[in-house]
Amino acid sequence: MAPYGEKAKKYQGGFIDLSQGTPVDPTPKFIQDALANASNSPSYPLTAGSEKLRSAIRDWATSNLGATGEFDVLPVIGSKEFVALLPTFLQSKTVLYPKVAYPTYLVGALMASAKAIPVEIDAKSWPVADLAWINSPSNPTGQVQTDSEILAAINWARENNSVVASDECYLSFSKLSKSILALTGGNNDGVLAVHSLSKRSNLAGYRAAFVIGDLKLIDQIRQIRKHAGLMVPLPVQQAMIAALSDNNHAIEQAERYARRRSRLISAFSEIGFTIEHSQAGLYIWCSKNEDCFKTVEWFANLGILVTPGSFYGSDKFIRVALTTSDENIDEVVKRINP
Repeated sequence: MAPYGEKAKKYQGGFIDLSQGTPVDPTPKFIQDALANASNSPSYPLTAGSEKLRSAIRDWATSNLGATGEFDVLPVIGSKEFVALLPTFLQSKTVLYPKVAYPTYLVGALMASAKAIPVEIDAKSWPVADLAWINSPSNPTGQVQTDSEILAAINWARENNSVVASDECYLSFSKLSKSILALTGGNNDGVLAVHSLSKRSNLAGYRAAFVIGDLKLIDQIRQIRKHAGLMVPLPVQQAMIAALSDNNHAIEQAERYARRRSRLISAFSEIGFTIEHSQAGLYIWCSKNEDCFKTVEWFANLGILVTPGSFYGSDKFIRVALTTSDENIDEVVKRINP
């Protein structure tokens, strides 16, 4: 990507980076205040999280995700850390992950010396494995899995005495999406749901995330994390409590991204791009029906950096992030269709 980045930065009108899903909108002030007010933090935080944080996550999971039955919760140092380490925590031998996907699912399997197998969304075609990842809404495609597709993954886990982990970090950006926890019928055995506040609350710099699900699995993971020193700092835990106590800021942020998505999809469609999925999440998955690096270069010549789909398993598509200012979105539209 470096040559394309250098080319884009030479554009006279200024450089616009649409290659990374890193938030640019401000962290809400009330969350910043919660972090600052907890800055006197001389003691080690609990790996399990404070009781107030655990309670906040449980309440949020019940009211926002539709979680029922028995389940436990665990704060983690950003969802990427957890995705990368879960196969190691579970001592998985074989890991399934989506064919078009965020690369950390594969990397996590390799770190655990596990066999990694890319699979289609339809769980009825999956081979036997210890762990399977699903991701809805998807990074990079923005695809939302249907209830029947998620239920098929749950049934696969139960039939094979395996674990299905649902990466739901973009769930708050789609009314179409449903958490796996809403579909377990209260039986959360073998099920984990991973959530992040990075995009929902613009807390990427705080590294604030959590996992919800199977009591025994979370206890197993927690025991290992204690010895690995994987503890969410107490000031961050306080910020998480504040973030989870309020949905209004998350709704406002989701609406910002929805406007940016609509603006870019319309502009790309007008100049002949094929848009696939992209109904949720923070990315547009699109194609000019050519090698993805050729499309990346086309954008770079306009001072815009986008991500080649080959990074995620598709050579014809590119991923365009919505994580930039409204002014930059307007500028992109002007440049691609003057």
